[in-house]
Amino acid sequence: MTQVQDGAPGGPRTIRLIVADDHAIVREGIRRLLQAEPDIEVVGEAGDGVAAVELAQSLKPDVVCLDVSMPRMNGVEATRRIRAVLPNVGVVILTMHEDEDYVFELVKAGASGYVLKRASARDLVDAVHAVAGGHTFLHPMIARRLVADHDTASSRDEERRRFDGLTEREREVVRLIADGLTNREIAERLHISVKTVETHRTHIMEKLDLHDRAHLVRYAVRKGLVTA
Repeated sequence: MTQVQDGAPGGPRTIRLIVADDHAIVREGIRRLLQAEPDIEVVGEAGDGVAAVELAQSLKPDVVCLDVSMPRMNGVEATRRIRAVLPNVGVVILTMHEDEDYVFELVKAGASGYVLKRASARDLVDAVHAVAGGHTFLHPMIARRLVADHDTASSRDEERRRFDGLTEREREVVRLIADGLTNREIAERLHISVKTVETHRTHIMEKLDLHDRAHLVRYAVRKGLVTA
């Protein structure tokens, strides 16, 4: 497998990407689509979840694009293992599932991009760019599913009250957590200590009555703090 170098000095950084899908024709289509972008280079392909994890560990790409339903290891578990050993690698999931609980599982596993297989080609390209830039990307249909059960006047009023109770710095930390950044990465981005980030995180969860990143992502979607 050939390693790909970053773009020319002064030019955009090349996003190094692995594609994993158990259908060769689908992989070929995704590869052709993404490599048509001037700043994306597909450096590896895998036909199952185990191979995807092994390739990611070997090539250390910027982004891994994973199908959910794959042999030997599904996309949820592959995401979990990739993120455990390579926390800086972004994961974009290609899925047919819009169910909220299913998306929550992917969020908990560490994925940051969610694109429905029936989506447009542009959505996948945008997801890769967003995740490579350290952001979260949700297909609009998935985003609507995540907020549907909270779209009542009473829930909106309660959410507004809780959000108004956050400081400006806490709101900034909310967005960065939802984008998948670790405490250390947030500390570096905001030029504060890791301990301070941990304190902010504790206060945020208490004020918003949230319990994990999956619920925080859904909250951030409702507040328009992540890409959708």
